[in-house]
This record gives sequence, structure tokens and C-alpha cells, in this order.
Amino acid sequence: MDNITHTLTGLFLSRAGLNRITPSATPILLIAANLPDLDIVSALGGSLTYLHWHRHFTHSLLFAPVFALALAALFRLFRPGLAFLPAAAVALLGILSHLLLDLTNIYGIRILLPLRDTWYGWDLTPIIDFWIWAAFALAIASPFLARLVGSEIGERRGSSNGRGFAIAALLFLTLYNGGRAVLHNRVLQTLNSREYSGAAPLRVAAFPSSLNPLRWHAVAETDSAYRLTEYSLPLPFNPALAESLEKAAPSPALEAASRTEPFRVFGNFAQFPIYRVIPRAESGGGFQIELSDLRFNFVSTALVNRQNQVEKSSFSFGTSSPR
Repeated sequence: MDNITHTLTGLFLSRAGLNRITPSATPILLIAANLPDLDIVSALGGSLTYLHWHRHFTHSLLFAPVFALALAALFRLFRPGLAFLPAAAVALLGILSHLLLDLTNIYGIRILLPLRDTWYGWDLTPIIDFWIWAAFALAIASPFLARLVGSEIGERRGSSNGRGFAIAALLFLTLYNGGRAVLHNRVLQTLNSREYSGAAPLRVAAFPSSLNPLRWHAVAETDSAYRLTEYSLPLPFNPALAESLEKAAPSPALEAASRTEPFRVFGNFAQFPIYRVIPRAESGGGFQIELSDLRFNFVSTALVNRQNQVEKSSFSFGTSSPR
């Protein structure tokens, strides 16, 4: 998820009651809820380095306690009287909130590193979810509005500091993702129950729309192609309307490109890889090989000559939107 959502989740966790565990709960949670994204420093090494290290060991379940202990030790350094274990426990909860939120979206995380270098994601929410933003903005503004109204009508000022609104925001987040999960599962069941040009799907996926929780970008993979369509609940689904995106046939040029580092790193990330083999009229022929992912407009590119030797390869980020 985006860092606004992570930060406000940390704030609401503190207001909801974790601030009673340690007096430094709020700053600890604000940092811990964003700490896994420390991997942004890998961007200094370029796009491909960032792709490899983003959501790497900093997003691993096994490393979460290590970062929590380190953060608690840092706070203890500046506040010698701070109880270490309560601070570490709060830090761990903040880090786990980050991992859980990142699991809900289409990018996913490698939560089992170093045991398994596999991407896991539930495809429930986009990277930025405006419905979550709206609910969180309301939870932030409501305590101020409540105090303002209370002062106008002469009510005694309370000391809850928005605890009820924080609990309501976290409850909304839980119910919202739960509802998204129900809708997502229904879409997957529908996609799996259909045939596409007479072929049963090998696997299916549904990626969330940015604004409409009922609208999904649907993908069904067959032996020879991906079938792409938009599916809005509760409307009927017609697989005949799906766009067909044919898979590239194996070739020596494609195999040569696949051995390059940009293709290997991106290939590990891509959940629905699609290759394009484009003939080159200039430079004595050969091919331009492109690898993209149906979830994002990221692309690896390789220029392969007629002897199937790679002349150049690269990776670049595009606009992060499904398809």
C-alpha cells in the first residue's frame, strides 16, 4: 500500500489502545508502519536493482522481529528509561500491519524470505485505494469536528483523543478488505467456470479497479493465450467478449533474451508474463524482445541480432496500473 495508508494505520493503532503499552507508542508505530519501505534506498542502484530489492527481506516475516528489536533499541538509546520489551512489541505490531496491508494489493510481497523467494499477494486492493483514504480522512477529521461542535454547545472536553474514531477506521479497514475478498473470490469462481474459445483456463486472476470495488480487470490464461476483459459485479459475465493476447512461440532469440539479467530479475517478479518478438528492419535484422507483466506497464527489453546474440538489454518502470 501507499505510505499515507501505512502511516495512518500506525497512528490509529496507537490511538486505539497501543499507546497504553508504552509512552512512545505513537512515534514508534509511525516509524514501524513504514519501516519495511526502507528498501527504497536500493533505487540509488537503478531501476533493476530497485525491482530486485523492493519488498525483499525488509518485507519478510522472519526479519520482522529483528527490525522491531532494532527500532526499540534505537528509541531506548534516546529514552533510557523506556521499557524495551513493550516498545519492541509495539514496533512489531506496526511492522506486521505494513506486511498485512501489502499482502492485500496487486504488487504482493515475498513474505517467506529467505526460506522461499515466492511472491504472495491477494489482489484485493490497488496500490492506492481512495475508499480507504476517504475513510481514514474522516477518522482524522472527526475528532477535531467533534471537539469544535462540543465547544460550541458547551460540552466538557473529553480526553479520548479520537480513540473511538481510530477503532472505527481500523474496523472499516478490516471489513472493507473482507468484503473485497468475498467479491474477489466470486469473480475467480466465475472465471474458472467458463471456457474461452473452447479451452478451459489454466489459471485465472482478477485485479481491482482504482475507484469501483465492483469492477475487476479479469485474466484467464489458456495454453496459447491470455483472455482479458472487464467484469463488473453483479452483471453477467460473457467470456466471448474477452480480448485475446497470444503468447509468443519459443525461439532462440527469445531464449537468448531470457538469459539476461533484466529478464531474469523481472521474470521472477512477473506473475502474468507476456513476451513480444518484434522483427528489426535496421541493423541487419534480428529481433527486439520485450517482456511485460499484465499487472503493470513495467518492461524488459533486449536487442538480439541475427546470430541470436544479445546486443543490449534493459529494464524500465512504466505507469503502475493493471494491464
